[in-house]
Amino acid sequence: MPYTTLIMFAVLIGAIFLMQRSQKKQAQERQNQLNAITKGDEVVTIGGMYAIVDEVDNDSKKIVLDVDGVFLPFELTAIKRVVAKGEGDTQKALSEQTESAQVVETAEANDTSEEASASESAIEE
Repeated sequence: MPYTTLIMFAVLIGAIFLMQRSQKKQAQERQNQLNAITKGDEVVTIGGMYAIVDEVDNDSKKIVLDVDGVFLPFELTAIKRVVAKGEGDTQKALSEQTESAQVVETAEANDTSEEASASESAIEE
């Protein structure tokens, strides 16, 4: 009977050890992720707000987020996860490319409508 009790305690202690180890590993991964945040990264706060990182101060554990032109200071621990890594210049370039693509599409649509109206007027004559 005492052997079964000892075996049960050994299994219980082993399970506790494994759980603590996995929790420490998760905490270390989170800390590494927070330390790797740089300007231009897209993040989600613990409140569910998506924003782009404007400034990071690892010494005082503060971060400034840009939410559609509004700059909000937060503690670094208020970051839930990093959605996308990137530089602010890269994101600006992507938005400029998108805008230029929209301008090109609009210009092509105007050219097509002008051609259609020209062919309609030629048919009428």
